[in-house]
Amino acid sequence: MIVFQIMVVRMRHTKSQRNRTRSHHRLSAPAVTMDKNTSVPHLRHRASLVTGQYKGRMVIDVQAKIAKRAKRDKQASKEGR
Repeated sequence: MIVFQIMVVRMRHTKSQRNRTRSHHRLSAPAVTMDKNTSVPHLRHRASLVTGQYKGRMVIDVQAKIAKRAKRDKQASKEGR
């Protein structure tokens, strides 16, 4: 049985076509907003990691997070990590 491979002709992309495509690959700057109450910068549509607030209400208990991390670090240093 004889099998023939059919060649696929692919057109070469010109430099301008390549550059037009790449012009949309740029990174956009993150949207940073200042908190109204504390004037702390934070990312849009995300809770502030400093205050734990989102849209004026507390959603993250920052003090509990700090205490939990301190406890975990103390335990890790105790075990010798």
